[in-house]
Amino acid sequence: MRYLLFLWALLLANLSVQAQDFTEFEDVMNAMGVNLEDVVITSQEIAPGVHVLFGSGGNILASIGEQGTLLVDSQYAQLYEKIQRKLRELGSNGVNFTINSHFHFDHAFGNPLLVDDGAWIITHANARRSMAGEHRIDMVAMAYTQPPYPKGAMPVITYDDHMQFHFNGETLDLMHFSPAHTTGDTAIYFRNANIVHMGDVFNASYPFIDTGNGGDIDGMIEFCQGVLNLIDPSAAVLPGHGPVLAYRDLEDFVNMLVTVRDRIGLLIDAGSTLEEVIAAQPTREFDERYGDPARLINRAYMSLSR
Repeated sequence: MRYLLFLWALLLANLSVQAQDFTEFEDVMNAMGVNLEDVVITSQEIAPGVHVLFGSGGNILASIGEQGTLLVDSQYAQLYEKIQRKLRELGSNGVNFTINSHFHFDHAFGNPLLVDDGAWIITHANARRSMAGEHRIDMVAMAYTQPPYPKGAMPVITYDDHMQFHFNGETLDLMHFSPAHTTGDTAIYFRNANIVHMGDVFNASYPFIDTGNGGDIDGMIEFCQGVLNLIDPSAAVLPGHGPVLAYRDLEDFVNMLVTVRDRIGLLIDAGSTLEEVIAAQPTREFDERYGDPARLINRAYMSLSR
């Protein structure tokens, strides 16, 4: 059994070396086993006029009211018509503003079509900088070289640390605390509806730390704790992927990250290789809840070794 575990550890350690690189979006979707034609967009009402839209890619949070429609994230361009159809069912007459939680393709590739239909894009200043260039996103098992966003679809409003937005009678806090999932993450707190969209800084499963684009496990902990300090303990917490969760779930997530960070950090200080860190199973008591730890361990090791 020990030998089998060691072989498994070696396999995981070499995933980043063996990772297949993709430059075409369709190839990435095929590798992930995602057929966007089969995706059905569903919704969940959080408060009057505030809905979560689930599909493929990052969760969308929508405010629909007298002033129009505001979205957080836009998923994929291939799902644009399905998303618009669902929004119309919920009372929307077109999207006016879209806030991007970060620059990754699964959260913002719908932007160009939204801009073509008159929407304005808002995001953190670092996310806009990332959108302007080509970036390789190393997901360990595979990597995607994401192209620049079209110039005409770039965000027109950016911020650095905190920004408030008032729309449809709702007060939205846009918050950035540190590099976390990327260097340009935004958490968006709908104060009246009492729900915060975390982007991919928080997920229902183990997180992906995009270390190649400035992601950082220490920063992810700082970012999540900053959100916890500012939102109401009764708030709903929307992860980038997965169902609507609660304040306690975000607390548990932070505690998990701290434990895993500290364990990996001690192993690195002792001179352990990535293979040895994987074999030590630093996530062992959390795997049942959060799933396969391979990517987190790999990226956390890279983050702490820098």
